[in-house]
Amino acid sequence: MANSKHAHVRYNLIDYCLRYKAFSFTQLLEYINDKISELYPGETIAVRTLRDDIKLFRDPVNGFGAPLPEKSRVLQYSEPNFTIATKPLLPFENYLIEASQQLLERFENHPKYDKLAEALIKFQNEENDDDNHQVLFYDQNEEYKGIKYLKPLYLAIQKKQVLEIKYKGFQDTSEKIYEFHPHILKQYNRRWFVFGLNNTNGNNEWSIPLDERLIDFRILENINYLESVNDWSAFFRTMVGVVRPLNSEIKKIVLRFHNGRENYFKTKPFNPDYDEFFDKDKQDQVWMETIINKELIQQILSYGKDIEVLEPEELKLALRNHANTMQEFYLK
Repeated sequence: MANSKHAHVRYNLIDYCLRYKAFSFTQLLEYINDKISELYPGETIAVRTLRDDIKLFRDPVNGFGAPLPEKSRVLQYSEPNFTIATKPLLPFENYLIEASQQLLERFENHPKYDKLAEALIKFQNEENDDDNHQVLFYDQNEEYKGIKYLKPLYLAIQKKQVLEIKYKGFQDTSEKIYEFHPHILKQYNRRWFVFGLNNTNGNNEWSIPLDERLIDFRILENINYLESVNDWSAFFRTMVGVVRPLNSEIKKIVLRFHNGRENYFKTKPFNPDYDEFFDKDKQDQVWMETIINKELIQQILSYGKDIEVLEPEELKLALRNHANTMQEFYLK
């Protein structure tokens, strides 16, 4: 087996080079060592390690079975669409996943590790996918391609990099280009968004959905990264979703539930800071302080006839207009 120290890093680097470069063995070794030394200062790999890695890539039984021709001066896949990302985990990689789960068991009473444990279970479930004995079913967006942007944008935030964004909204007739300073990532409704400063128009609460509207982005060199001036925790606690209209004001929202649906709301509130009334005749009501946006209205509409807006008047009017429009649809 190839040297397992930082093997996952080497394999990803080799896979990238075999897909997009045309290196000789010497050039590949130099490239891999440059990248490894950036991540692990002072460390490199030997010629023998890289030879073992290449052998593992070619091995169809205990390796990746990569289409990598023998006795070629240029190391490159003969099938351009091949990538090890589509191959099952190798034995030592499975061991690392299992070891990670065992490590997490030490923290099983700490809630912040629950999501990581859940992610590992989901990953193993897909690796061991068996239609005849499927154990785990979970909600996911099968068509969501924006996940590919998540890691690069996360790293851009970590490294405080300024980006040039190319973006085209669904209603736009042409691409827009602007300077963007990414600050945080937010997931909502099975979709990711990056928030930060759009320095082209001076908006420090700019959001970009990670989907087909984000055409491309690149790192801008020699431009100072501007830190966020926002309290993002407070920013999101006073809104539902990710859209915050300009000059929006925080309002007190009072909702009344029917048919016992308040119990369902309390198990999964769409606003984490909702509160309940102490009055006995208001046990079916909750209130919260938030802005009024499309996502709030959509969440209220998801309860159908089992929810009623009591305050404020502008939200009652918005729901009334929705109800009237929906009624017109079904009276035709």
